[in-house]
Amino acid sequence: MINWYPPYLFSGIKVIDYADDFSSFRTRLKLTWYNRNLIGTAFGGSLYSMCDPFFMFIILIQLGEEYIVWDKSATIEFVKPGKGTVYAEFKLSPDQISEIKDAVDRDGKGVFEFPCEVKDKAGNLIAKLQKGVYVRRKDFAKPKA
Repeated sequence: MINWYPPYLFSGIKVIDYADDFSSFRTRLKLTWYNRNLIGTAFGGSLYSMCDPFFMFIILIQLGEEYIVWDKSATIEFVKPGKGTVYAEFKLSPDQISEIKDAVDRDGKGVFEFPCEVKDKAGNLIAKLQKGVYVRRKDFAKPKA
């Protein structure tokens, strides 16, 4: 369904693969006239957008309704111009999900960092991202001051 989300539908971004349990996703950005920058390479905002929600989605789906999950932070480093079709993969193992759940169940909340890379068809690194995802138990109460 995310491929019908208007910002993706009209940006050249597409989810091209995902695990049945939604523990991983693979996205693609095709360079088109409407996502090119002034020098003819992939617009940086499109490179970021193809990576934006997926770690949050994975955690939200894997942990369930007892948790609040939000994207908290992101950094991106553009390494090389995106001159064609580029790809990104997002995956969290059951062990990683378990570690997140254990930490949040223990502490009530936490921010978890995940690296991501955007690569071209040949495997050349185009951009590096670091996503920070905030997770909190819905029943976690802030200490009163």
